[in-house]
Amino acid sequence: MQRIGRVIHITASKNAVVKAETLPKIGDRVINEKHNLVGKVFDIFGPTSSPYVEVRPKVEDPYELVNHTLYVLPSRKKRGKLDE
Repeated sequence: MQRIGRVIHITASKNAVVKAETLPKIGDRVINEKHNLVGKVFDIFGPTSSPYVEVRPKVEDPYELVNHTLYVLPSRKKRGKLDE
């Protein structure tokens, strides 16, 4: 588990914008402080010195994520048809 940063905004399309402390990979699973799945990393944008991470939430009310810290679980590697 690796800390991404704090949610600063929810976009018009209901995605959460996180001020990045560390950079995840697109597709990584995102969790909250209680280890509950929140969504997936959708995009990384902004200057390389101060990037932002866009998370596509899988929660009912994404506005509840504002000012909360999110964490990332690295994506599982596919090893064959048994893992799919």
